[in-house]
Amino acid sequence: MTGPGPDVLMQFLYALRSKGVTDKAVLTAMEGVDRGRFVRGIFAERAYEDLPLPIACGQTISQPSVVGLMTQALEVTPRDKVLEVGTGSGYQAAVLARLARRVYTVDRFPQLVRAARDLFAEIGLSNVTAITADGSRGLPEQAPFDKILVTAAAEDPPGPLMAQLKPGGVMVVPVGQSDAVQTLIRVRRLADGYDYQEIRPVRFVPLLEGLGKDG
Repeated sequence: MTGPGPDVLMQFLYALRSKGVTDKAVLTAMEGVDRGRFVRGIFAERAYEDLPLPIACGQTISQPSVVGLMTQALEVTPRDKVLEVGTGSGYQAAVLARLARRVYTVDRFPQLVRAARDLFAEIGLSNVTAITADGSRGLPEQAPFDKILVTAAAEDPPGPLMAQLKPGGVMVVPVGQSDAVQTLIRVRRLADGYDYQEIRPVRFVPLLEGLGKDG
C-alpha cells in the first residue's frame, strides 16, 4: 500500500501549518503517519484533506489540523507515558506514538480497538497498547500519566482522568455541554491544584460512560 505522493504530502503539511500547527516535532510525526491507512471505504480518497471523516461505530476520524493542534497543546516529550481516551481509527494514537515513550489508548468499542491493534502491528508501532475500556474512568492500573489526551467531549474535565495525571502533567480535553458549543481545554496539574487554559473552539462526539456495542 503506497502513501501520498510528494505533492499531496506537501499540501497536507501546508494545511497543518496554515491552521496553526507549527511545532516541528509534531509536523514530523504527522508526516510519518499515513492517514490513508486509517480511513476505509468510500472516504479513503479524501484521507489527505483537512476534514473529519466517518468511521465505524458511528465515530469519526478527526481532521488532521485538529489532531495536530491537540498534539501540539499536549507538549509530548520522548520520555512521556501518554493515555489517549477515544482510540477511534487509531490515527491520533499513531501520531502520539512517534513522540512519546509509551502510549495507552482506550475505546469503548471493541471493534475499533481490534482494528487499531491490527493497524499498529501492520505499521510497526510497538509502543502503543490499545484496550477496550470505559475511557471516562481512565486507566487506573497504568496511572499516573505524564500526558492525557481526550478525543471526546465532556461537560467538565473528568475527575478520574485529572486524578491520573502526574504533578506537572498535562491533559487536553474538549469541554462543552452540547455537541455544538465546545472548547478545547489544556489542564496542567500543579502542586496545589490545576491550571486551565482555553485553546480553541472544537466539535467532538460526547464522552460516554460504559462500553459500546460493535456496529
